[in-house]
Amino acid sequence: MTTVQHQASEPVREESGDYRGRLLDGLAASIMEVGYRNTTVADIVRRARTSRRTFYAHFPDREACFVALLGDANAEMIDQVSAAVDQAAPWTSQVRQAVEAWIACAESRPAITLSWIREVPSLGAAARDLQREHLEGFITMIQTLCATPAWSAVRSGPVSRQLATMLLGGLRELIATTVEDGGRPSDTTEVAIQACIALLGSSNR
Repeated sequence: MTTVQHQASEPVREESGDYRGRLLDGLAASIMEVGYRNTTVADIVRRARTSRRTFYAHFPDREACFVALLGDANAEMIDQVSAAVDQAAPWTSQVRQAVEAWIACAESRPAITLSWIREVPSLGAAARDLQREHLEGFITMIQTLCATPAWSAVRSGPVSRQLATMLLGGLRELIATTVEDGGRPSDTTEVAIQACIALLGSSNR
């Protein structure tokens, strides 16, 4: 009796957690191989080694799966950038650490980076919500990282939303145009660092 109960409960536990991750990994692998536009639900479940039934238990359609993948990628990038910054270091060193971590994340998943550039604008309302969430997460991260004692030498107050938005938009556009022109995100490292230092160092003291 105990064995039967264990076997019956196991798929429920897996589907609530592990299968979602496998589906997102399956989508990411398909994007890398054939691109998002050419990816079907059948491609995703085949790479995830699961079924359509499991897919539709987690996502209503391919677009929702894509939005979830990008949302997770954004959260992972924020975590990695935040973890890379030594808040006791000089503020210019912190900028370098943050930018290098940002670019390393973008370069580690080039297919996802390209999807942000080429596919997200076609998602309509779902894209606007995703982009807004992405923006809010990064604004909070920038404001938090720049609110430590090391920044008091150059900033008399918090980084404004407007400045953080300009910073984020500039970095994304720089990486986007570089990748679309056949370059690598890391090609932008030094100019991105210098631009961030110039923007963040222009305080209202």
